[in-house]
Amino acid sequence: MSQTPPPPWAGQPPAGPPLTDAETRQWAGLAHLGGILWIVPGLIIWLLFRARSGFVDQEGKKAVNFQITLLIGWVIVWIADAIFLPWFLANLLQLALWIFSLVFSIQGYLAVQRGQAYRYPFSLELIK
Repeated sequence: MSQTPPPPWAGQPPAGPPLTDAETRQWAGLAHLGGILWIVPGLIIWLLFRARSGFVDQEGKKAVNFQITLLIGWVIVWIADAIFLPWFLANLLQLALWIFSLVFSIQGYLAVQRGQAYRYPFSLELIK
């Protein structure tokens, strides 16, 4: 007696129907804009909607990679502050990192709302 192997989709929840164009722009834009609040909003949006839209997958990865890059910069500043950097310079650098996040997250949101892909001026590509 032979057993039939389970179908490849067994045990996986359905991703849901593909997103409409308006929904695609909305979620891709919010993935970028979520960077204002740090990495968590962009990561959640990318994980939830990447299977439903290739554009959201692409833009969500860019947003998360940019936030990881800023997180690495923030950790470097924090370590330098603990070892040798004066506190006011460390605070100034952390403020600069947040302003970078604010400006480039808004630019990413606006580009995606126009239907264009956005490329951050600097970002490590840790998630491919």
